[in-house]
Amino acid sequence: NPLLALSPLVLVGVMNLLFTHWIPAWYGKTHSLSLPGMSAPVQSDIAKLTAIWAVEAALLIGILMVLVCGYRAIRTRLAEGTRSAVNGALLAAMNTASEYGFGAVIASLPGFLVLADALKRIPNPLVNEAITVTLLAGITGSASGGMSIALAAMSETFITAANAANIPLEVLHRVASMASGGMDTLPHNGAVITLLAVTGLTHREAYKDIFGITLIKTLAVFVVIATFYATGIV
Repeated sequence: NPLLALSPLVLVGVMNLLFTHWIPAWYGKTHSLSLPGMSAPVQSDIAKLTAIWAVEAALLIGILMVLVCGYRAIRTRLAEGTRSAVNGALLAAMNTASEYGFGAVIASLPGFLVLADALKRIPNPLVNEAITVTLLAGITGSASGGMSIALAAMSETFITAANAANIPLEVLHRVASMASGGMDTLPHNGAVITLLAVTGLTHREAYKDIFGITLIKTLAVFVVIATFYATGIV
């Protein structure tokens, strides 16, 4: 039944929206967690976690719905399917975490400060930001990791330069977001490794296609920058 097959996806979307409103109402602005052995309670900013918690809760409900509605069809393959799903999830999580940690270590080294100082000399704020973010995304092998490290280390520089050039911060954000999705897909990227592992392909067989697709997105950043300046938007 096509409608039954689509119903978990619809349920996930609806529950995600509902949990986005419910979680702040349940927990307030902050939540304190205290466990045995902890020296001090952990304070969580609910506003920053609401989206993550809402998605996770919605996905859990969607999975439960699939189990309830399709148990007869999947019960003979439940153990094997669960094992494959857990292995895939752990592989993706460990690949991403290791690359993010590698990038964080790189950002803490003296050589990174030399690189950051060199990048600050680029006069155009948007070009400066795009190059910085995409380079760090390439080093970390992670779009979110590269953008987080770049903004944590150089956000004040970017904001000051943007304000001096009368560039809206919304434009700065868009350029950073798009630039983070460029060099993050180098061969050591966690998502690339996971994708190839799941599909059973090698870098030799599939990476040229991945590189071609992601390269177009990287070039789009510079097209956007050129459009902004050519049209006088910024």
